[in-house]
Amino acid sequence: MKTQTIIVTGASTGIGKAIAGLFLQNGYNVAINSVNADNLNTTFEELGHPERLAMVAGDISNPATGQLLADTAVERFGAVDVLVNNAGIFEAKSFLEVDEAYLDRFLSINLKGTYFTSQAAIRQMLKQEQGAIINIGTVLVDHAIGGFPATAPIASKGGVHALTRQLAAEFGKNNIRVNGIAPGIIRSPLQEKSGISDADSLAGLHLLDRIGETQDVAELALYLAKSNFVTGEIINLDGGHVSGHHIG
Repeated sequence: MKTQTIIVTGASTGIGKAIAGLFLQNGYNVAINSVNADNLNTTFEELGHPERLAMVAGDISNPATGQLLADTAVERFGAVDVLVNNAGIFEAKSFLEVDEAYLDRFLSINLKGTYFTSQAAIRQMLKQEQGAIINIGTVLVDHAIGGFPATAPIASKGGVHALTRQLAAEFGKNNIRVNGIAPGIIRSPLQEKSGISDADSLAGLHLLDRIGETQDVAELALYLAKSNFVTGEIINLDGGHVSGHHIG
């Protein structure tokens, strides 16, 4: 079998970096992206395997970035077999304090970034007659928390969940599978950026009474990339967050 090629957006830290690293370990060619060129360069050096690793710095909210990622993957490795739309932003702000410019940031990066990067990848996947897309959403789309006001990012991620199922429906006959991962609380730099200084303090939200690790997300992404009969699913990776609650 030929070596498969994966694109991972938002791959310089956290979940994206863990996904890129695991796929490299499993023999994939990997194209990584981040808006932060310095962080991306550092991650490129840390991951190793330069013969199977490419990088494209750029803002994923710009459709040209997604197209450049697809073009780079094809030029370097000959294909786009898997796309992981991981790049995104998340933070809390009271609903009544959100203005149009603030909302547009989340819609542009989280939703439009996923939309247009998927568009570039699917154009190539149609030529190959196969492919897989994995979108990173959030468990909060299905299980909101009153004490964590985050309507802007959650609305954008809700769009990502809906897009996932619609793409699965539109392109299933073309052997293109589209799934989503909806993480619970995961130990990553995104938590601090969201204003959560101690992610472990939120462990009680999960039935397992602990938070997840970036490797947990990476392992599920690897499974979804390999599975040939799963599509249109949003899989909650949440330690039981949606399933129930502890008392006391």
